[in-house]
Amino acid sequence: MTWQRKLNGALVKYAGIQVTRAEGSSSAASSPADGLAPAGEDLVRPPADPAADRLLVAPVFVMSPVRSGSTLLRAILNAHSRIHAPHELHVRRLTVGFGTTLAEKAMAALGHNQADLEHLLWDRVLHRELVRSGKQIIVDKTPANAFAHQRIAACWPDARYIFLLRHPASIAESWYEAGQEKRSREEAAADALRYMKAVQRARKALPGLTVRYEDLTGDPATVTRAICEFLGVEWEPGMLEYGGPGVVEKGLGDWKDKIRSGEVQPGRDLPESDDIPDLLKPMCKRWGYLPGRANEGR
Repeated sequence: MTWQRKLNGALVKYAGIQVTRAEGSSSAASSPADGLAPAGEDLVRPPADPAADRLLVAPVFVMSPVRSGSTLLRAILNAHSRIHAPHELHVRRLTVGFGTTLAEKAMAALGHNQADLEHLLWDRVLHRELVRSGKQIIVDKTPANAFAHQRIAACWPDARYIFLLRHPASIAESWYEAGQEKRSREEAAADALRYMKAVQRARKALPGLTVRYEDLTGDPATVTRAICEFLGVEWEPGMLEYGGPGVVEKGLGDWKDKIRSGEVQPGRDLPESDDIPDLLKPMCKRWGYLPGRANEGR
């Protein structure tokens, strides 16, 4: 236990207050809005007793950048009778804390550190969602999960991964269109590239199935059959008739009309090479959208 934690514990015990890191500090961007910090990397470890510590079996995570078609893929998968793909859950942002040193000592006596308890919470939240759906497989498609792929892999060693790619310039343009009042085209490209790099790191580190948005919209039957084979379920034609009131429309952008109609429509035309920002060209090559080192790292 660090001296900072001891001091904070004393303040909680005797004064009823807690010191949190100020906004703008080095870790503020990665901490939840309420100031409760997630467990440090040094505490992260696989479950000590997987059979007792995890309720979920082989959860599925879609690792994708923003604006890459993950909402469309979610809607398609959720139309399967055995697959539950809810809205973005952001479970990695759920944290726990010890209100007193006694609570911390009690959990330590049980063999739990802060990361262990957070993992128990994440697993329970996803499991409850799955049980309430009446289905057998849960899929979480939160794009920010790519930044925490190592933590997710530690939490669920049996997790399965679908890597959803899209032309980097199309991602950047869609990201710009979704928030023109927030960022310029250059800022949108730079911000979207952060997600692409995170997904690429996850692809290098984890096994899984790579799916391209352009293939999904161009030949949805073939792509969804491949996904079903990867997940070990039978393909169902109803996956391509996925619309309805159960789909959350907020933030759908490019896919809003597709989801309302319930059938996959072709995506936007791919940009010409001269229209691709220089910032994105290396990633275009890595992902096979430009001549060069196609699918580097895979």
